[in-house]
Parts: sequence; structure tokens; C-alpha cells
Amino acid sequence: MVTRLSQLFLRTLREDPADADVASHRLLVRAGYIRRAAPGIYSWLPLGLKVLGRVEAIVREEMNAIGAQEVHFPALLPREPYEVTNRWTEYGENLFRLQDRREADYLLAPTHEEMFTLLVKDMYTSYKDLPVYLYQIQTKYRDEARPRAGLLRGREFIMKDSYSFDADDDGLQRAYDAHRGAYLRIFDRLGLEVVAVNAVSGAMGGSRSEEFLHPTDVGEDTFVRSAGGYAANVEAVTTVVPPALDHAGAPAAHVEATPDTPTIDTLVADANARFPREDRPWAAADTLKNVVLAVDLPTGQRRIVVIGLPGDRAVDLKRVEATIGAHLGVAGEVAVEAATEADLAAHPGLVKGYIGPGIALDEPVLGTESATGLLYLLDPRVVDGTRWITGANQPGRHVFDLTAGRDFAADGGIEASEVRAGDEAPDGSGPLELARGIEMGHIFQLGRKYAEALDLQVLDANGKRVTVTMGSYGIGVSRAVAALAEGNHDERGLIWPRNVAPFDVHLMATGKGEKIFAAAEQLAADLQAAGLDVLYDDRPRTSPGVKFGDAELIGVPTTVVVGRGLADGVVEVRDRRTGDSVDVPVADAVGHLRGVVRGS
Repeated sequence: MVTRLSQLFLRTLREDPADADVASHRLLVRAGYIRRAAPGIYSWLPLGLKVLGRVEAIVREEMNAIGAQEVHFPALLPREPYEVTNRWTEYGENLFRLQDRREADYLLAPTHEEMFTLLVKDMYTSYKDLPVYLYQIQTKYRDEARPRAGLLRGREFIMKDSYSFDADDDGLQRAYDAHRGAYLRIFDRLGLEVVAVNAVSGAMGGSRSEEFLHPTDVGEDTFVRSAGGYAANVEAVTTVVPPALDHAGAPAAHVEATPDTPTIDTLVADANARFPREDRPWAAADTLKNVVLAVDLPTGQRRIVVIGLPGDRAVDLKRVEATIGAHLGVAGEVAVEAATEADLAAHPGLVKGYIGPGIALDEPVLGTESATGLLYLLDPRVVDGTRWITGANQPGRHVFDLTAGRDFAADGGIEASEVRAGDEAPDGSGPLELARGIEMGHIFQLGRKYAEALDLQVLDANGKRVTVTMGSYGIGVSRAVAALAEGNHDERGLIWPRNVAPFDVHLMATGKGEKIFAAAEQLAADLQAAGLDVLYDDRPRTSPGVKFGDAELIGVPTTVVVGRGLADGVVEVRDRRTGDSVDVPVADAVGHLRGVVRGS
């Protein structure tokens, strides 16, 4: 049946919505694909559902092709399974929690590992039942503190999540490789460029994970790549550690008054003027700045940690969030921010602007204050034998020639500093380039974390009970719609790739007179009969300018205009992607358009 624009549930907007800060958000709302219901929550309108359905169809076809089977879980889930895996607590404030009338606790699912695991446990008992790949396309819920960018960062979103269940690690590797291949095919069919990058597993756990990032300036994820083929999320980049130095001849550390040196630059200038080193000038990279951070744990506890790193580097809070939990003995997601004045006041040993590594040692260094009981971690570049200028834990004073491994130590190391363009790739494949991207998919080798917690075991060939090993694989389906809109538009509106466009052809009747509308009506019917999906703008009292504007905004890749050319027996066929147009005889229009649609 031909879809008539006069009857379609659609209102296009000429002005951008006030809360839209990226192109995909602006255009999806203006073109009538989605409407805001609340911050980070959107209603899908008929046009949006058409595109979403086409994305889902591609995902389903490729998942089915690797032998995965579709299931569907509820979004409202009981508390108990998430208590067993500790994620009721670990998810912290990101979890939507609620109670029923009997005061039983429930949650709106942010993810479904527990439910998939329990389902397989309920139905399978033998290694002969495995492997099995299960997936669903389902709405997820996370209480984002700062929802933004429309569908790119919402509180409600649609995901394809799948899970593999195998009796051994070799099976897990095969499942991982199968899903990885399926993901690359999905993104290729969507026309969505992605870069597969190494990633950290974070709160999900597991031995290996990769993200699929769509490069774009509006992406929230920063990743790196080298000319030699290395690619990783910045959270997963490891520092190329310099070799340790022989400090046998290094001068003794000494504390000096350093007035009027509030910044690294002023400290370095003062050091070179009054306390020059013998081999070369002091530089910002020779200063050891100690950054105080506050870590909010899922339990609600707030922990203060200190990280030492070269003064020419800044702390990357995302990198800290990815790994600090292991140092604090927590498995859930944490939030990290700079310590506040109140945090510093609660720890008198932290002398703002003059913090040194002595704070973490059992014995004071060079007479400085210490023993605050805080966790002290070091950047990997701070290797034994390196000499530093750093705070003396006394107002207006710094330590010079403080030597790592001789004069101070730490509780551990951490990848916390920013990754910069030009840094060496950890695999030796050359200098790194930085880019931004949208996370479109993430795959994990979960291993046995959830199976052990929920006691998912099967009998092996010898009749012995073994714990099942799992993989987890997610794709942001609603996010894919936004990413496609983000990468396929111009100043006039959307330009959908052919295989996800809401319609094959946008047909419009422009001009006056029954002949034009009758010819357009017949052509719409003929195109539909030929197997093409047609949006027909049949509005009789709408100007051609408005119709053209709506067509460009909606973004169907092929537009057909039945108008003045009908007197010469032709219709105009426009390519939304290139802007090219061609006149086609009415008698040839169906065949021509079928070739355009099927051949592109």
C-alpha cells in the first residue's frame, strides 16, 4: 500500500529544537522521526520506526547467519539475580530501581547477563547442548546523569545483546570470532564506517574486549591508531615504559624554598634560575605533580586517591575510571572527579600546591609530613632512577632531585595520564594519532564470571561438572540510527543510505491540475506494484517549495517529481545524495527507478 504523506503521522519543523546540540538530534526531530518525551527519552514516530526496523532486520539476518537464536526478556526484572552478581550495588546511581505494591525490589534492565545465564542454566545440563548463541533486541535503561545528543546518549535505548555459552575456552574463542565477523558485516551493510579497537572490560569483566567505534567529531569516545595498524580506546592504551636509570651518581635530594611558583611553568623557570641541574635544563616533564582525585564508589562511599605523573601531562579521568576500581577492590562502575576543597580539608597532610610522594610512605621523606593513609599511585613513566622536582608537603617548598626507587615509592602504578598524538604505540607500530568516535558495538570474552556467580554448570564428556564459559556482544541499534543520521546529512536535511532509508522513492506531485495528480497517483501505484516502497506527497494545497523542503529534510535517497515536465511526457528523478537529476519518460519511469533502487 502506498504511504500518502497527507495521511502520514508527520509534522516537520523549520526550526531546530532548543535542546539539540548535534546534527542527528536536530534533524531526526525536525524531520519527524522522533519526539522528545523527557530528558534522554524519545518517542519513535512512523518514519523513525521504518528506519529502526531496517537496521534491526540487518542485525537479525547477520546474527541468524552465525547460528544465533532470538529470544526476548522483560525489561522489568527482579532484584535477586543482580544481588547474586553484586551488580545491584555495583551499578550505583545508573540503575533505575523500583518497588511493586508488596515492596519487592525490581530494576529496569541496563543489561541482561544474569537473565541469559539463568535461562541457559534452567534448560541445559550437558556439554552436548553447547555451544548455544542467544540474542535479543530489547530496550535498556540507564539513569544517565547528563543525557545529551538525542539518541546518542539517552536514558532509554535499544540494543542487540547476545551471549555465547561454551564448555571450554576454545569454544569461547570461536564464538568471539564468529560475532566479530558478524559485526563487521553488519556495519558494512549499514554503510557505517567503524574501527575495531582494543578496549578495557571494566565492570563487565572478562579477559578480552573490543569496541567498534564510528569515527566522528561528535563522538564521546577518544581512540588512537597508528600507521602500523594498532587501534585502541584511550582507556586501553598502555604506556611505553622507559628503561630504569642508574641513580648511583644522582645528587642527594634537597628541599628548597620556592616562593611565587604557582604553576609548573613558574616552578621550572625558578628551578633553572636558582637550582640548575648539571646535564640539561629542567623541563615540565621533570616535575612530578601529584593530583588528588575523589572516587565515588557504587556503595556511596567516597575515596580520596593521589596520582603522581609528569608535570607536562594531564590526568585523563576516563582512564582513571577504567582501572582505579581494581586498586580499591571494587568491581563496579566508579565516578572520578577532582577532589574538592572539602575533600582536601578532610586530609590535613595534603598541602595544596605542594603535595609530594611522602604522603604514601610509612616514614616521612626529608622531614615532610606523611602518613595520611591515602592510596598513592604512579604513572608508568616514573621509573627507578628518574629525578624529579615535586612538592615537599610544606607550603612554599619543593623537593629537588627526588629520585624514584631511592627516595620514594608508591602503592602501585596506574595508566592515568592523557594519551597524546605522537606517543608511541605500545606494539611498536609507530606514533599514535587521536580521533573521536561513537561506540557502536562492544564484544567481550566474559569467561566464567557470571556462570560461577549463578552456578551455571554442565556435565562434560567424562561426566564431570564444568563451569560454562560465556561471551557477551552488544550493538547499539537505536544509536546506529543516530550515527547514520550524523554521518549522512547536509545543510538541508537527512540523506539516508539506501538500505536503511524509510522508503525507496519519495514521489511528489507539484503544480495544479487533475492530470498531474492522476499521473502521480498511477505512478505511485505502479512503483508499489513493482516492489518499491513509496512515500507519495499527495498534498493538494501545499506549495512545491514546501514539498521540496520536506523531501530534502526527510532524506529518502531518490525523489521523483511529477510536475511541469508531464506536458512533455517526462518526470524528474533526483538523487538526494549527489543532487543530480534526470528527466525520464513516464513510460520508462518504473523500470528506471527499479534499476536505481536495486542497483545502488
